[in-house]
This record gives sequence, C-alpha cells and structure tokens, in this order.
Amino acid sequence: IGDKVTDKLDDPIVLATQRRPDLSQKLPYMYGTVTRGGPVYSRIPTESDLAEFEPGLQKHIKKWKEDEVSGASYGNELWFKWKAPPTTSAWDAWEQKLTDKDIPKYLLNGGSVPNLSGLAKPGVVKIDQVDRKQGAAFIESFLSDGRRYNVTTDLRVVPADRYRPIKGSDLTGVRIGVDVEFPFALIRKRGAKKWIWSSSKKSMTDDGELAYRAAVQLTGKQQLVKNILHYETKEGFWVDDRHASRLDPVKKMPKWGKNGEKWMDINITKQTLLALEGEKAVYATLVSTGEDGLLEGKTATKKGIFRVHTKHVTTTMDSDTVGEEFELRDVPYVQFFEEGFALHGAYWHDSFGTPKSHGCINLAPEDARRLFQWTEPAVPPSWHGAAKSLTGTVLFIHP
Repeated sequence: IGDKVTDKLDDPIVLATQRRPDLSQKLPYMYGTVTRGGPVYSRIPTESDLAEFEPGLQKHIKKWKEDEVSGASYGNELWFKWKAPPTTSAWDAWEQKLTDKDIPKYLLNGGSVPNLSGLAKPGVVKIDQVDRKQGAAFIESFLSDGRRYNVTTDLRVVPADRYRPIKGSDLTGVRIGVDVEFPFALIRKRGAKKWIWSSSKKSMTDDGELAYRAAVQLTGKQQLVKNILHYETKEGFWVDDRHASRLDPVKKMPKWGKNGEKWMDINITKQTLLALEGEKAVYATLVSTGEDGLLEGKTATKKGIFRVHTKHVTTTMDSDTVGEEFELRDVPYVQFFEEGFALHGAYWHDSFGTPKSHGCINLAPEDARRLFQWTEPAVPPSWHGAAKSLTGTVLFIHP
C-alpha cells in the first residue's frame, strides 16, 4: 500500500482504501471541481501549517461564505454520500469549530497519508497545488476544527472549501419501446417552442415553451416553414430542428446489426446516441461531442466505425495544451474506442445536446453508467476495468 507493507486487514490504511466505487450510482464517488485554488496536504494542517501555506485564509473563507454559487451555502449535503445527512450548515460548523469523531485513523494525532500519489514525501506537508479547471473524486469528508477536508481516491488531503460539490446532471436517456416509440424527438436546447400551424396564414404561432431535454412523440410529418424544418407531434403542436433532434429507426442496417451485435449510432449533428441490440433500438440519449462540431479541428470527435476496446470505472483525463489546460481526475465510466478518444461520463458540465468536449463523447453520468454496464467488453465484478478487447461493442460515429 504505497510506501507501506502489511498483512493486517484491520490496519487503518487497509480500512481506508476499502472504499469501493459505488457502481449503482450515477457518480461512483463524491466529486468536486476547483473554484478557488489552494494547497494539497499530506496531513490535516496545523495552525502553523495554515499560516505558512494559506496566509490569505481569512480572506478566502470570507469569499467562500459569500459565494452563493459554490460557497458555504451550496451543496454541503453532497459531502455526505456515505454518511447521515448533515444537521449543521457548513458555515455554522466553521464558526463553532466542530470536529468529527470519524476522522480517518491514519490522519489522527498528526498522521500523514501513505504515498499512493507519489507526492507524499516524508516530512513534506504541502505536497501539491490545485487550480481552476481541475476536478477530483473523494472517498472521505470530515470536519477538523470547523474546516471540512476531503480525502482523494489516492489519499491526499484537500480543503473542501476549495471545491464546488458536484451533483452531476439529472439527464437520463429514454428506453425505446418502454418510454417512447419511433419516431420521436429529444429537445436538445433550451428555449424550444411549441408551434401551432395555421394553414390559412401559412405560418407558425408560438404556443409556449417545451421542457429542455423532453422526449416528444412525433407523427412522422414534417415541413419547412421559412427555411426551418418543423416536426409534427402527436399532441398536435410542432417542434423545430433548431432545438429538437428527430430519431427514427435505422434505415440501412449495417452488417454488425444484422449479425445481432450490440452497437451505438452517434450522430454529431443531432448530438444523439442510439443504442441497439442487433436490429432493435433499445436506448437513446443526448451527448456532447467535440467543440469543433463537423470541422476537422483539434477538438473534433473522430468519425468512423470503431469498437470499444478498453474500459475503466474511472481514469484521469488532462491536457497541457497552452490555453486549454485542464486536469479532471476520476472521470467516470470511461470507454476508449480509439487512442485519445472515449465515451465517458462528464461531471463538470451539464450541456448535453451541445458540442462541448475536446473530442471525446461526453455523456450524462447516469447514461454513462448504464452504457458502461451494457457494452462489451464486460468488466468483471470488483474489477476496475477491462482492456484490449477485439470484440467490443461497435460505435458508428457520423455527421
């Protein structure tokens, strides 16, 4: 275990690393993205440590208190994934200088983390720095002298007030044949309108807004009005293709579908994913492909026919490209289909239905979890991944 060897199952470090990812949840751990950069510690910092490494702490805490978007009043309950819900607010805990009774044993009495990260050198207190455009997962969260600290999956100690707790998108796809039938449309953009067609005026009248990401049943009829394509719904109103993506049965079945294989049809223009078992479509959802859309730029999603070859429950994704630097640890439910390209959950945004990624295919966490468990190669129970499959699920990625 890092820089320590033991055969004792009750060793505090062994107990600490027994926290497994919860694959029944859309996010397998607790997650946060950095909003206020700061230090990473090898232990719970003392007052002298804080004075040395966080000299502007009081100013930082004041900003944290006042920040309604990612500060003390936001998401404190998300740090209680494996505990009873909080009875004290984050700010009250700070003012009352509360300390939890269940601090990890290896951190008690000035104890330090084992060197799982490769950064925790003997005698070094501040072992790293976190900055904006970084995210991480956590396996523990506790109060010490009023301040909340989180423990990362590789057992580093970070102040929770440097992070915005992440709930993860509520988007979930639809089951075809259960929730919807072909043809149907997914509302991929906010501001979608219900349109009423006037045959006498040859025009559409605004009849209110549609819920973002709703699935609406279509009749199959469509028409161009002022060069905008509209689809008729079974409820009698119309939706337009600026905001809605129409899905229909596959018109020309590929050989892998005829052979009964599982496969996924990913449409970059529509920002949709359709999952099929042979010739039967079973699931559909919205995705976020590369920011460059249909262009062949640095952040375009690669088009073609691929197979899922490697899967990880979580892995790190990062970039050191100037101007595009980021580090996202513990990205959930990752399925690689080409070097540098994967289908995976995204905890750091909720813009599914819009091109957003650096080339990968971003999924809402729950969709990523379901598809991860549906595709081949299967990941055996308690394993973290499966690799180098030649018979993985097919991905057909096209404009």
